[in-house]
Amino acid sequence: NESEAYDVIRENGFATLFSLHEGMPFATHLPLLVNADKSCLYGHFALQNPQWKDIIGQSVLAVFHGPHCYISPSWYETNKAVPTWNYITVHVYGEVELLEDEKELADSMRDLVLKYESTDSSYQLEDVDPAFLAGLNKGVRGFKINISKIEGKAKLSQNHSLLRQTLVMNQLNQIQNTDEQKISRLMKSNINRKQREGLTDK
Repeated sequence: NESEAYDVIRENGFATLFSLHEGMPFATHLPLLVNADKSCLYGHFALQNPQWKDIIGQSVLAVFHGPHCYISPSWYETNKAVPTWNYITVHVYGEVELLEDEKELADSMRDLVLKYESTDSSYQLEDVDPAFLAGLNKGVRGFKINISKIEGKAKLSQNHSLLRQTLVMNQLNQIQNTDEQKISRLMKSNINRKQREGLTDK
């Protein structure tokens, strides 16, 4: 339902935004933030990203990927099964409006920081030099998507028996594999590769 869809959006705010650019499909991966009355999504492009240049008036699609994982048929009570994938996703459609008001852009970026910074973080956006922030803001193009339609899908083994769903849940509960751990491992791997190639300081 719509309430669950907005929960997915709030919990998985790093979205993929699709539009047409110069007649071809174009996608940008970026954080999007739903506003208080759930009428629009706020975000910003890097100025060098060409997607914003012809996006006005288009019907765009933002895809929010919730949790997802592989489901092995070896977890079932029978060998008459095939592998599958469980997932939750939400599609948001709407038209883009570029932000011309500097305060609206600043407010949307502040709200984004407040959402993701830890409550005990030493970083406070209000402490940053306003001139420095103003300079950085010149390198982005703020926008909002006026929401026209939301679609969601959850594939959670609901087409299987309760027994089989329980078997799957028991197996998943044994897997310690968070996105944060994956990103940390990828960062370490990238640093090691660059060091081997002499592309970064030790």
